[in-house]
Amino acid sequence: MSLKLFDKLSQNLIELLDDKDDYDVIIEVKNKEKSFMAHSNILKYRSSYFRKELENIQPNKNNIKIIIKSSISAQIFDVILKYIYGGIVNLKNVETRFIYDLMLIANELEFEELTTKLETLLIETKASWLKAHFSFIYHSIFINNNFKNLEKFCNDIIVKYPNLIFENSDYTSLPESALISLLKRDDLQIEEIKIWDYIIKWGISQNPTLPKNLVEWNKENFLTLKITLQQCLPYIRYFHIPGNDILDKIQPFKKILDKQLWKDLMQYLISPDRPVNSIILPARSVLIPELPVREKEFSTIITNEHVAEISSWIDRKPDIYSLANIPYEFQLILRGSLNGFAPQTFWDTCHGYSRTVVVMKVKGTDEIFGGYNPLAWDANVNVNTWIETNDSFIFSLKNGNIENSILSRVKESECAFLNMSKDSQKLFGPYFGEDLLMYSSSSNFTLDQFCKYRNWGCYEKPITTDRSFSIVDYEVFKVIRA
Repeated sequence: MSLKLFDKLSQNLIELLDDKDDYDVIIEVKNKEKSFMAHSNILKYRSSYFRKELENIQPNKNNIKIIIKSSISAQIFDVILKYIYGGIVNLKNVETRFIYDLMLIANELEFEELTTKLETLLIETKASWLKAHFSFIYHSIFINNNFKNLEKFCNDIIVKYPNLIFENSDYTSLPESALISLLKRDDLQIEEIKIWDYIIKWGISQNPTLPKNLVEWNKENFLTLKITLQQCLPYIRYFHIPGNDILDKIQPFKKILDKQLWKDLMQYLISPDRPVNSIILPARSVLIPELPVREKEFSTIITNEHVAEISSWIDRKPDIYSLANIPYEFQLILRGSLNGFAPQTFWDTCHGYSRTVVVMKVKGTDEIFGGYNPLAWDANVNVNTWIETNDSFIFSLKNGNIENSILSRVKESECAFLNMSKDSQKLFGPYFGEDLLMYSSSSNFTLDQFCKYRNWGCYEKPITTDRSFSIVDYEVFKVIRA
C-alpha cells in the first residue's frame, strides 16, 4: 500500500517558487515586461523542453542562466510556472481565448499533460467559442500535429458544412496537413468536382508567380503545380466525377496527373465496366452543400469577415484584423426573428448593455446597416436623452452587390445616440444621432417602411442615400474581448 500525499508537496513547491530561494534561472517573457526566477533542477525534470534549453545556455558571472521567451505573455507564463512547481492551473475568471493561448504555449513547451487537459476542457465546455472562432482555430491547430482531438472536433463539423472553410476568403492559407486531413474523409459532403476546384485554387495560390491565364502556362508551370499538390491529388475521387466535369475542369490540368491515371480515366468514361490499373477510391457521402444555421452561436446577417472589419473600427486600426487575430467575440443578445420585431423588445432586452453592435438587413436589397454604441442603452429614462461619446459609429457593410463597406464615425459627439423615454419605446428602437434609426408604428420593424437613414450630420459621412426602409431581420451583439 502507498499513501499519495500530493497536496502538501504542491503547497511546499509553490512556496519555494514564491520565496525564490537558491534560484539559478531567470526567464524573461514578452518584451521583457517581467522576469521570473526559477530553479534549473525543477525545470529540467518537469519539462524536456527546458532541459534542452538549459543544456545550451551558458550561465552568467553570477552563475545564472537566462532564458528569453519573447512570444509568451507574463500572465500566461505565470500560470505555466505554477503548473511546473505545484501542478496547479487556476483558470477562474479568465477568457476562453486565454485558455486557448495557454494550450498553445503548453504544447510549445512540451507539457503534454497540460496540453491534453486544456484541449479536452475547450472541447467539452467551450464548444460554442470554438465554433464562433472556427476559421482561426482551424488554421492554428494544424501548425503542428499535436491537437488530434481538436482536429477531429473541427473536421467533424467541416465534413458536414465544408463551406465554413472553403468559402472563407483565407482558405488558401490552410496548411497542407489540414487540407489532406479533409481530403482523406469519406464523409466530406461536397461534390468531388468542387473539391478539385478548391484544390487547384489552393495549389495555384501557393505559387503566386504562375501565370494568371492558363493558356500561357508552360511545361514547368504544370510541373510546379504538380509538385505542390503531390500529397493532395491521390485523395481525389476521380472516377466519381461526371464526364462533362472531367472534360471541362480536369482536362485543362491533365498534365499534373499521372499518365496512367489520365488514360484510365478516359477509358472509364467510354467503357466503365472495363478494369483499370489505377486505384478507384469509394464515392463520398451524399452532398449537403448548405452552411449550418448558427442560431445560437453567431449570426444570420454578418460573417466573420464583417466581425473582423467592425472590430478594427472599434479599435481604430488603419488595417482590418485578420480572421486569425480578431480580438473580440460578438455575443448575440437579440435577434428579431427569434425575439420579435417590436421596438419595445429592443429596450427590454438590451437595457444595461454597453459595447453593443446593432446590425440590420434591409428588405429588398443586399444592404446591411448598423451602428456601434460603446456606452449602455438605458430603458429607464422618462424623457428622450441624448448621450455623448466620441467612440460610436454607424456603417454599411460589404454584402452581395455592395462592393465596399462604409464607416462613418460620430461627428457631433453630444448627440451620438438617444435613449428613448418609456413612452417612446413603443415606437423607436436603436437611434444613432439623427442619422440612423429604427421606428415602427405597427410594432414590427419588418412591416412598415419607417426605419430611416438620414444624412443629418451627426455622423461624418453618408452610408447610403436618404430614405426609409423595412428590414428582413436585425441583431444586437455584446462585444466582449475574446
